[in-house]
Amino acid sequence: MFALKNSQLTVEILDPVADLGRLGTRYCTGGYIFQVQDAACGPLLSGPTYPDAFNWFDGQGIPDAFNLSPLKTSESEPEGLVLGVGLCRLAADYRDVEANTIEELCRWNIARGNTAIRFATRHHFHDWAVELERTVSLLGRTVRSDTRVRNTGERMVPLRWFPHPFFPQMPAGTDELIKLNFPVGFSAGDAYRVADNGFITRRGWPWTDKDGCFQGLDHNAQTNLAVIQRHPQLGQVTATCSYAPDFFPIWGNPFTFSWEPYLERTVAPGQTLDWRIDYDF
Repeated sequence: MFALKNSQLTVEILDPVADLGRLGTRYCTGGYIFQVQDAACGPLLSGPTYPDAFNWFDGQGIPDAFNLSPLKTSESEPEGLVLGVGLCRLAADYRDVEANTIEELCRWNIARGNTAIRFATRHHFHDWAVELERTVSLLGRTVRSDTRVRNTGERMVPLRWFPHPFFPQMPAGTDELIKLNFPVGFSAGDAYRVADNGFITRRGWPWTDKDGCFQGLDHNAQTNLAVIQRHPQLGQVTATCSYAPDFFPIWGNPFTFSWEPYLERTVAPGQTLDWRIDYDF
């Protein structure tokens, strides 16, 4: 595992080779933020099974994923290229951990510095060719995740990418979760509501279903996303994205709460697309 460290925070990042046992077909294997440690408070991130257990599908920390738009010659073809992972055998159900396997893992060129680690790889599959860069930086109390995709092939590259940051659940009696910089709505349910102050809050706590409570958000955002996330140790964490989200679900279970602002684009041959998220702890 790699680490970026200053006097306040330590960012633990998975090594795509040494930590292969923690990786699978779901999350990008380069730039996977596994944990952020505060010098005074300890670990700041959680996961769907943390701290009791770990599996590669659920993950923990701040993973990110390209797996919902694999490059395939046909929908029925079981073989596909998952950006940031490699050539995979993919089942119809991406949650089937036994049927989804890596056939050829992508190779990363890793450049380590004092404040940043850069992961770069190249993919080639049929007429597709893609260069992918992931950089994780530690700047004071800001953890920055940068991504760049360049289409060097002959075919359009469909992208459906999202970060999946996992935060610890708040203690009982403190149900505020997140507040966004644009209005959202969703159908009435048992798990979430929007409070008068704009925070999305839990309902029916404590939750007991480990499969969790999923909710898609209705929004018409025309501006880059900013999130205020309540945090049991720090009070709150903020995050700012360089893009307006497309599909935007939230999810939580008894261990963790997460938000998933999707970026959905098509990258034409010769085109480069880049974006970033800053997490301010």
